[in-house]
Amino acid sequence: MLDNPVWNALATRHAHFALGAGRVKRYPADVAPFLATAGADAVDRDESADLATPGEALYLMEVNPSPPAGWEVERRSALLQMVHERRVGATPIGDDYSVLGTGDVPDMLELTALAFPGYFRSRTIEMGAYFGVRRDGRLVAMAGQRMFLDGYREVSGVCTHPDHRGRGHASRLITLVVDEILRDGLTPFLHVAGDNAGARTAYEKLGFVVRRELSLLRVRRL
Repeated sequence: MLDNPVWNALATRHAHFALGAGRVKRYPADVAPFLATAGADAVDRDESADLATPGEALYLMEVNPSPPAGWEVERRSALLQMVHERRVGATPIGDDYSVLGTGDVPDMLELTALAFPGYFRSRTIEMGAYFGVRRDGRLVAMAGQRMFLDGYREVSGVCTHPDHRGRGHASRLITLVVDEILRDGLTPFLHVAGDNAGARTAYEKLGFVVRRELSLLRVRRL
């Protein structure tokens, strides 16, 4: 399931978001920028022709991704997929967080633009529960749930404003998100850039272990 997480999410628990039929699916553009194929077999142009406008860029995330005909690869990078293996010592969550809702989306877009511009969209919040910390009314940290597939739920959207880093906000929010996922009887997982050693170490301290490496392709519709 986790070797092709986007496809398996769109084929199971996130099927209500899925656009496309056959061997190519995608999330709506205002939900998430991900395209997925059923596997490594070649996919012809017709199967993806109506899924994107010419020039639109999306991301493929698989073990050995291969874009459908009619798409060009703009960038290829390595991701580490990490799975939560054990509950570590209790991390005090505190009571200064809030559940984020649609009214918080403008602030969430502003915050995520500092860390990973373009990934968080206006309807990404519909993919799962999100939590945040505010200081003087300003959203300074957040984390939540993104992909949802049989047996697994992704921890994502983890970011802290540069002026508020080093205060434990991210660790507390990740712990909160993990606990919510475990309470539902699911296994938490996440993705981190292969060269981000600092983030990997932080996640390991919270009980995540590397499962395997995936490729992330930014592809553009011709």
